[in-house]
Amino acid sequence: MSPDELAPELNRLRGAGLYRRRRVLGSPQQPHCLVDGRPVLSFCSNDYLGLANHPDVIAALRRGAERWGVGSGAAHLVNGHNAPHQALEQELADFTGRPRALLFSTGYMANLGVISALAGRGDAVCEDRLNHASLLDGALLSRANLRRYPHGDEAALARLAVESPPRLIASDGVFSMDGDLAPLAALARVAHATGAWLLVDDAHGLGVLGREGRGTLDHLGLDPEEVPILTGTLGKAFGTFGAFVAGSEELIETLIQRARSYIYTTASPPALAEATRTSLAIARREEWRRERLRALVARLRAGATQLGLPLADSETPIQPLMAGTAVQALAWSQTLEAAGILVTPIRPPTVPEGTARLRITLSAAHQEADVDRLLDALATLPRQEAT
Repeated sequence: MSPDELAPELNRLRGAGLYRRRRVLGSPQQPHCLVDGRPVLSFCSNDYLGLANHPDVIAALRRGAERWGVGSGAAHLVNGHNAPHQALEQELADFTGRPRALLFSTGYMANLGVISALAGRGDAVCEDRLNHASLLDGALLSRANLRRYPHGDEAALARLAVESPPRLIASDGVFSMDGDLAPLAALARVAHATGAWLLVDDAHGLGVLGREGRGTLDHLGLDPEEVPILTGTLGKAFGTFGAFVAGSEELIETLIQRARSYIYTTASPPALAEATRTSLAIARREEWRRERLRALVARLRAGATQLGLPLADSETPIQPLMAGTAVQALAWSQTLEAAGILVTPIRPPTVPEGTARLRITLSAAHQEADVDRLLDALATLPRQEAT
């Protein structure tokens, strides 16, 4: 195949409003930043607690690089597992209330590693239809029989589990494109009844919900026995990079032996682990960050209600404004960008056809005036084509 044969599909994506382009960030990750050389007010970062540019986290990274160098030089199982990695794993285990935690390079690699290590050919894996791509791809990579149930439909999951008892049930804790919470208590009951593992990816709940930011499980009152496998990312509320899996001693040892995305990749920089140790400590002790987030979410939702804007039902910093068509979502995003406000349009295949939206995300680093400016801009959006 020649490069010219790829052009028609790229043109089709452009015509359908589905073409994606990268922007160049010319400043640190923060609400007021430079994008493609222009100052913008950003509402599309996952830096929920405002820690990505925190001076203490930056200082910890600098000290870590001076002490440990930059690269780890090898995989964790060769000689790339440094003392800061070990310390961070212990602190993450304490944070999540589990015996062990295991660092992965990304959340995608964590979910691929866990599912492919625990399920295989002949097994059934049940997943929410709106799960993150990494959970779905993990099941496909494992060669298990992936069975998807309608979003949040616990009765449909129970029926699937009766038809074909699953080896593993997997769900987001907070759904990344909708901001709603999974019915985890019901999922735990189905898992217990069928003897399945329950895996919850709480990438968008950790740091934001629960006591000290312990996440969706703490928020809903679920313990490690009910949800034995927890995955989380460090590049969202904690402001750094990487991911982890937390669970029992036996689970973590099994992953060390069998998770290919852990075994066959270079360990993340030890300086980064030092930075994350600092951001984790800040996230746990500074409750005002979660309080500000809740206040900003309430302010945005109240303003949107007054304006008659179709926000999805979400109590988290993820506040989707439903557009319907990809063309409408793209046009809204472009209108906001012309006004100096950056909000990413989310279009198929990331979300189902007909549910394109602006994915508005809030940070503790935002001010009330920032939210008011966003509302003023949203009030000008044409809505006659929305579905």
